[in-house]
Amino acid sequence: MPDPSLPPADQALVTLVRSLAERGYGFVTATPLSHARVNARPGNAEARNLRDVFGWSRPFRPNLLPPPMLDLMRAGGVLAEAGGMLRSLLRVSSLEGMLFLHSAFPTAEADAVFFGPDTYRFANAILAELERRQAPVRRAVDIGCGAGPGGILVARARPDAAVAMVDINGAALRLARVNAVLAGASNAEARHSDLLSGVEGEFDLVVANPPYLVDPAQRAYRHGGGDLGAGLSLAILDAALARLAPGGTLVLYTGAAVVKGEDPFRSAAEERLAGSGARWRYREMDPDVFGEELETPAYAGADRIAAVVLTVNRRE
Repeated sequence: MPDPSLPPADQALVTLVRSLAERGYGFVTATPLSHARVNARPGNAEARNLRDVFGWSRPFRPNLLPPPMLDLMRAGGVLAEAGGMLRSLLRVSSLEGMLFLHSAFPTAEADAVFFGPDTYRFANAILAELERRQAPVRRAVDIGCGAGPGGILVARARPDAAVAMVDINGAALRLARVNAVLAGASNAEARHSDLLSGVEGEFDLVVANPPYLVDPAQRAYRHGGGDLGAGLSLAILDAALARLAPGGTLVLYTGAAVVKGEDPFRSAAEERLAGSGARWRYREMDPDVFGEELETPAYAGADRIAAVVLTVNRRE
């Protein structure tokens, strides 16, 4: 049964995703550019199966899905209609044996909830750190949690930990709560917070996958602010340094624009860390992501955008 603590509309979403799981549903979300290219192929304008509806975000005829599934979509507020065709307002993606709800393609809304290749890389960074970490995790927080994958992975791996999933986006918090129920992560709680302003105390583990691009529309899930999109990532580093418990760890997965062979984000992070006494590691997980952004004015001087992981350990 869905969690009775959720409102009825969210309970409907839990039942909907569980019905997809029972049917063997799975979908790996690609980049927006790849998604658009696949949907533009001949024959892909209309959904033919569940993956087309809930993965590729294609319009579908009302008779494609069983009536109970349509009823759940209506009850959850995620069914749109236009010109006699229907469309799901949410996608469902697979990660580590779980299904996660997030925004449908294209993610044009200001409060869109992101999930994509960055999410998979972020998950890998978290799991690698949890495998290395020997100390217990009593309190953890996922800053800018979005759909909640980071916090939920921590909560499932450390069931004795109290995990906060924080965001300023109400749509994200709704989906994070639903996704936590779907994952059985009862120790993960979604709450509104601008960085760490809405939560108290110190944390043994802080994880974050912030937006890191310069987005002219300044959509919350995409726009990092500051020079070359690094503003929010540096703000998260500052917030975490002030709130890590002794022996605590920050895992920050983000993007860094490389300009003439130099990494300004790394340099700015290194300045902040120089006087902290913390140990830290920095590595490029992928040297070239979102290459299409190099065609925009904001990145006119950049060589590439790298996906990077900054891991910071506060000394005990």
